[in-house]
Amino acid sequence: MSEKSTSPKGGDLTPATTGRVMQVERHDYTDLAPQNAKRTQPMRGFDAIYTDIVDYIVRCTHLIWDERDIGLIYSHYTHNCVLYGTTGTLYTREEVVRDTIQRLVSFPERRGMATHVIWKGNEDDGFYTSHLVTGTGRHSQNGHLGPATGRMFTSRTVADCMIYENKIYREWVVADTTAILQQLGIDVQGYAERIAKSAFDKGMVSLDIGENRAQVGQYPPEAEPDLSLATSDLERHTLRWLHDVFNRKMLGTIAKVYAPTAQYHGPLMAELYGHAAIIHQTLGLIGSIPDAAFTVHHICSTPCEEGGEKVAVRWIMEGHHIGYGILNHLGSPTGKRVQIMGITHFHYKNGKIVDEWRVYDEASALVQVKLAQMADVKAAGLTAQT
Repeated sequence: MSEKSTSPKGGDLTPATTGRVMQVERHDYTDLAPQNAKRTQPMRGFDAIYTDIVDYIVRCTHLIWDERDIGLIYSHYTHNCVLYGTTGTLYTREEVVRDTIQRLVSFPERRGMATHVIWKGNEDDGFYTSHLVTGTGRHSQNGHLGPATGRMFTSRTVADCMIYENKIYREWVVADTTAILQQLGIDVQGYAERIAKSAFDKGMVSLDIGENRAQVGQYPPEAEPDLSLATSDLERHTLRWLHDVFNRKMLGTIAKVYAPTAQYHGPLMAELYGHAAIIHQTLGLIGSIPDAAFTVHHICSTPCEEGGEKVAVRWIMEGHHIGYGILNHLGSPTGKRVQIMGITHFHYKNGKIVDEWRVYDEASALVQVKLAQMADVKAAGLTAQT
């Protein structure tokens, strides 16, 4: 998953000028998905209804999830698409269809509203979109989360998609499942136990791989990050300070790059303000897996109609649950290996971050811990038999 963004033809997804491409932030859905509008961006191979890449990702998501045209997946995903989720990977279009159906069975009233879309690309090499969605709904039917609770929920999800000629061929989805479970009153421990047991019964285990790039041997963290993913000065600046904060543990950097009035929109639908709160949330995440290596897998940016620029970063934190922090469902340190996939959107204005949307799923980490514990029990049983 640590790839540069490339098209099926092998070309880099070089940034394209936004021109007249629609932006999500302050427009109504009818503006984002206009009827009978002319195309404003070269999009060879895309259905004629789409005016630009933002219209494409917002409109087709709306049609599939809100208007229940699930069959559009057949014309909007390749047969061998790969979808990376926080608790598993889907490898075929049919799996995407089935997964979509099951989620809509549980939440038939769910509505997903585009918060913003950060993108890059062109018709020759393909497009990359990072689509932040705020979903609301009611758990009104029995389904994949168990008996209906009748409760309402609101949560954030980010889907990063690689698209070529109308079809998504690779996708990363980070949903704050824990926020949904808590709002519905569903036991997070029980949910994680069920998911882990299902994986364990299929022969899956979590293997402890020891040290990672955060501390190779007795060396300190690398002084500089890999900047090869960046295509602009702002993207390079973002990669540098993320590396300083998460790998070099220089959390004071946050006060230098965020505006004093910055707002943090975090997991569990947290809405916090200011340097102290953002530092605490970051310290708490690091605290739960203090030996984690933070690796950026993709970054892109677009100018923003509200002023400044928005930057999307897809990342992995990989380490061991050997500390206390804000991942409270994990409980006391277990020592188990944990990998957290997250996607963050930043809004820069006047050189400072004024908003951050950070999405990762705590329940996914809990599933990994429980799976590793199940493997330990099995190993202990085999040892006792011998």
